[in-house]
Amino acid sequence: MYQDVRGLEMTAASEDAVRAFDHVIDGYVGYRTDIPQRMEALFAADPDCPLAHCLRGAFAMLSFKAAALPIAREACDTALRLTLAAEPREQDHAAALEAWVGGNPDRATAIWQQILDEHPHDLLAFRLAHFVNFWLGRPEVMLTSVLRAESHWSDSLPGWGALLGCRAFALEECGHYTQAEYAGREAIRFDPNDLWAAHAVAHVMEMQGRRSEGIAWVEGLEGNWAHGNNLRHHLAWHAAMYHFERGDDARVLALYDGGFRDLSSPLTQASPDLYIDVQNAASMLFRLARQGVDVGGRWEELANLAETRIGDCLSGFTLPHWMMALAATGRDAAAERMLAAMRDFAAGEESLVGQLTAQLALPVTEAVLAHFRGRHAEAVRLMRPVLGEMYRLGGSHAQQDVLEQLFLDAALKADLTTDARLLMERVAGRNPVPPARRRGYAMGAGLLH
Repeated sequence: MYQDVRGLEMTAASEDAVRAFDHVIDGYVGYRTDIPQRMEALFAADPDCPLAHCLRGAFAMLSFKAAALPIAREACDTALRLTLAAEPREQDHAAALEAWVGGNPDRATAIWQQILDEHPHDLLAFRLAHFVNFWLGRPEVMLTSVLRAESHWSDSLPGWGALLGCRAFALEECGHYTQAEYAGREAIRFDPNDLWAAHAVAHVMEMQGRRSEGIAWVEGLEGNWAHGNNLRHHLAWHAAMYHFERGDDARVLALYDGGFRDLSSPLTQASPDLYIDVQNAASMLFRLARQGVDVGGRWEELANLAETRIGDCLSGFTLPHWMMALAATGRDAAAERMLAAMRDFAAGEESLVGQLTAQLALPVTEAVLAHFRGRHAEAVRLMRPVLGEMYRLGGSHAQQDVLEQLFLDAALKADLTTDARLLMERVAGRNPVPPARRRGYAMGAGLLH
């Protein structure tokens, strides 16, 4: 029996296969672009490594793309077969993947946490639980998981920086900004290339309205991200958010075209419809258009992609963003097909993913279309019952903000003062920056007096 770099026993054909596995995990937690090459090396060393097939399935699921489900299912079936005689921990990894592929990510996170409770050095279980809990809107679970695991870690153990970065982001999403920034900066001192830690501190600065510092933070670190994956686009989006709040729309559009929606980039060209890239782009275009900024034909490219993803409901939070693109370009027939496909998916899917689509993603996506079509009161009516539950679609506070802006815009345009005040009070109570200092809310600030 072999051991990985953190001392966990694993089934593998050779020491070389284990080292190849460690190399993949390092690339995964480090957000590196060469994961396919690392996986190729792993399978070349051991095509029957159970955890290699768990990784293959997990990477397919991490795309939140229905087209990747057959790959995930095949990997899952293979992992379940190969783990029959493997270690219990490896069997649990296969079971977690099975739950995730089956549309029950909550069950998957419970299994990963069980693995962590027994094997707190399992970085794969830790990082997958952190990620999926985030996209289930569970920051407090993310933080609890980090704190339970890190008491068993030290800075001498490979992967310590990744743990610090996850602690920073979990603290930030729970509103503990000072502690989050400290952990994030410590992670960067440990590894200046750490994209997740850089991202966590960027979120702190966004939430605290520290725009000049945020710009300097991103610009000061971006030279370290040459080998980083699409998360660096999201950090460019954060930089654009700082410039947006400062009213520098020209710089925002420059970052859109040359940073987080740069179609000349090999990263974006490889997966222009990756959920995070779509969220970055659509949310920024919506914010700009709401302020009267001419965004040109930028919606068209997103709308073309949106039409190819009709019926794909694996990322509930992305669905309203796809609808923004369809609605902004006047593609009503495609928009109605999208809604019909969402209803069909929700009706035929009994899993948690199906429930979230029916209960949350569908009314919010319907509201997006209604708002763009001038039916503002209808948009408010659709969103009002789910305002307090939208967090369950996942996304950070900074990302969820675009949906709250849409509700506010609809309420103001429909002269629904009570609803507009409700939203403003909600925002004022949850964000440390006063609404009057936030560009998307300044026009409603008077409702708080």
